[in-house]
Amino acid sequence: MDEANSQKASPVIALAGNPNAGKTTLFNALTGLRHKVANYPGVTVERRSGRWGIGEGSAELIDLPGLYSLDATSMDEEIARDVLRGSAESPVRPDAIVAVVDATNLERNLYLITQIIEHETPVVVALTMMDLFEEQGHIVDLASLAAGLGVPVVPVDSRKGTGIAELGEAVSSVLGNKNGVPNGLAAELAGEGSNVFGRYRFISGLVQMAVKHNDLDAHRFSDRIDSILTHKVWGLLVLFGILLLVFQAIFSWATVPMDLLEAGFGALGDGARSILPEGMLADLVVDGIIAGVGGILVFLPQIILLFVFISILEDSGYMSRAAFLLDRLMSRIGLHGKAFLPLISSFACAIPGIMATRTIEDRRDRLATIMIAPLMSCSARLPVYVLMIAAFFGGQTVFGFVSLGAVIMLGMYLLGIVAAIVVAFILKRTVLKSPTPPFMMELPPYRMPSVRTVLANVLERAGLFVRRAGTVILAISIILWALAYFPRSDTAAEPGSETAASAQLENSFAGRLGHAIEPVIEPLGYDWKIGVALIASFAAREVLVSTLSILYNVGGDAEETGGLASALRDAKRADGLPVWTPLTSISLMVFFVLAMQCMSTVAIVRRETNSWRWPLFMVVYMTLLAYLGAFVTYQGGRLLGFT
Repeated sequence: MDEANSQKASPVIALAGNPNAGKTTLFNALTGLRHKVANYPGVTVERRSGRWGIGEGSAELIDLPGLYSLDATSMDEEIARDVLRGSAESPVRPDAIVAVVDATNLERNLYLITQIIEHETPVVVALTMMDLFEEQGHIVDLASLAAGLGVPVVPVDSRKGTGIAELGEAVSSVLGNKNGVPNGLAAELAGEGSNVFGRYRFISGLVQMAVKHNDLDAHRFSDRIDSILTHKVWGLLVLFGILLLVFQAIFSWATVPMDLLEAGFGALGDGARSILPEGMLADLVVDGIIAGVGGILVFLPQIILLFVFISILEDSGYMSRAAFLLDRLMSRIGLHGKAFLPLISSFACAIPGIMATRTIEDRRDRLATIMIAPLMSCSARLPVYVLMIAAFFGGQTVFGFVSLGAVIMLGMYLLGIVAAIVVAFILKRTVLKSPTPPFMMELPPYRMPSVRTVLANVLERAGLFVRRAGTVILAISIILWALAYFPRSDTAAEPGSETAASAQLENSFAGRLGHAIEPVIEPLGYDWKIGVALIASFAAREVLVSTLSILYNVGGDAEETGGLASALRDAKRADGLPVWTPLTSISLMVFFVLAMQCMSTVAIVRRETNSWRWPLFMVVYMTLLAYLGAFVTYQGGRLLGFT
């Protein structure tokens, strides 16, 4: 009895519905959590849970991956189906289901609902997107819709919070009840023909009875915009222009806050050295921790700007149009159309992108997408690109007004896309050969980006960047500082002089390691210090910046060194020639576009493929590709007369 009461006091509520119906937005509104939302399908690929306060108690709310029907074909749909049906594979059986229905796609969304209400678990329909629905001139009779389905129907606006209380009351009222199949649906399923046609006949009759459409003008306006944004020529030009504008803004708007952060960390280093006694502890704090972590955090303004633009493009519905343009190209090389979402997600981070491949049914298509996802330029590469461009191409323009840095950065992003296409083309015709299945892509409606959603996404990504700086980057910075600090060497040079520091670094563990691999990387234009940074960055790409900050000792006096970019420009080889040139920086950026330098990504590929064979294959092929790309860039550039 006690156990039964306990379960009743804390019921389990499942949130189910079609992809992009607004489940996660509603989940965040009900639980107060901040899971990622976007205006395209397939963002949620695994089960999530949180606490939802309903009535005088609370419930465990489960956000399920989107699915179009209970006839699951992909991994993410199987997860949702098992929970909804309460199968043996599912650890929980919900006490009630909140079926999230997109009002602007009522007919398609109701197909899943007709399957869910066949089971005994009580159902409440949460009708989302009502603002867009009404803007398009539609009118829905909620009472008729609820009567036809035999379940409560509650309109909700997750962004404004309207309907949330009513939804909680409706769920509380159905807990403990058993669902019944509506008479109209039962009659259609018992009639002639397949169940699919029977369900659609029931849905068609219900929608005709409950909904009055008046959307000609809205459809015409949306169609006119789509005729440009999805055009095979104009659409690509618009996409190219948007990306160029984004990168131009990143370089122009982030300069002031970056300079302030750099000056702040320089002052922090000076302050720490003035307080701490001279010796190893002061060197560790200033040259290891502040130089390493500070060297990464100065790029926070650009990371924030990048995700502001990405979130706006996602929430407005434009990102799906961009995916539609690229899907034409992907389908020609044999890649599954559903690969667009993992690849788009990988521009932020390859880990959610690889997890998003669960939406792809065919194993070979899924593996091919996993293998190329890390070639998309993720946010961890941004500090590397920005450092190289600021050091050697800062202040230069094309046509007098377009930043050369923005053009180069756009080129790096395009290089990653082209490399992914070529690799997918080869994989799909060799080790992962399989026919390309047909694919239909749904374009979500346009809508004004939500400030709340954009801020939540930006805060999440910025927070993750800062946490990595305070954990992974901090740990690696301390290790690298120790490798560059020990063993201590005796030198005839004056202690504290540049000559003594250089001799110490060359004789350190890091110096010896860098010199050991120098013959291998010299054809790429790199010296031993760059070699040390390359080795360190195989743990995480952005570590290259913190490593260079430590090796070039930028943490001590920012005003004297003029920052890391200035230190790179001033670095000389033993023969007096510059270590870094514009060609060297381009070669290094090409290496970073193509190389697999993220241990977290390797770990997630191991988990998703349940094998070490594929992550090892990924590391080997991307490392060879990066070396070849950097070699061709540097040696080809020299042959053409560049320096």
